[in-house]
Amino acid sequence: MNDMRMKQAQDLIHKATKKSNNGIFFNEADSGNIDVKLSESTLKNIIKSEEFIFNALPDHFLSKEDAVKYTDILIDARNSIDAQLMNFNVLNKEIDEINIDEITSNILFLTTKNNFKKSLKKLGVDVQRIIVADTPLLIEDMKEINPQIPDAALKGIEKKIEHVHNDIDRKKSSLNPSKIIVLAEKDINGNLLRKRSEKMYDAKTYLRDNLKDLTEEELKEIVENS
Repeated sequence: MNDMRMKQAQDLIHKATKKSNNGIFFNEADSGNIDVKLSESTLKNIIKSEEFIFNALPDHFLSKEDAVKYTDILIDARNSIDAQLMNFNVLNKEIDEINIDEITSNILFLTTKNNFKKSLKKLGVDVQRIIVADTPLLIEDMKEINPQIPDAALKGIEKKIEHVHNDIDRKKSSLNPSKIIVLAEKDINGNLLRKRSEKMYDAKTYLRDNLKDLTEEELKEIVENS
């Protein structure tokens, strides 16, 4: 009887150390070195996430803006944990070739800088599906960006804003996208574009600290979850 129970326990341990979940496999750990910086990053993000838990009492409801901040923290923590697990060969990810052009073929992207457009193009996004809104979508938002801007300068900017809206309408008509996604950084321009595009175009938004570091895997996840 004891031998049978021992065999059952060994089988369970073996199954537990070789689990598959959406292409992610967990193995029994090998020897290795702890990456202290990764551990520190994980702990810092967990502490940051706890602030949202306490601030959201008693019902733990988060606004859209806070939800974006909260989940960004969780993603950063997850990336640190994954990297640490890989150090000990506990975690292996199946590498599937990602066809960015294919998975973004029904998406229209809005961003705030030409550099971000270049980053998306480098990942494989068709440039015809990227619009750079280097001005806000409403003229009154310019006062928030630059309270000292003279009224004379606003006239020229108003024309640029009109061109951006015309470009969006034209792309919507010609490309017939199923989604509009805003990809920008967490600065005043990115936040204003998020705020206005959600109301005007029912856009989905993703803001991060550094858009230039966006990877194929992250872009794929954004598209699939938007």
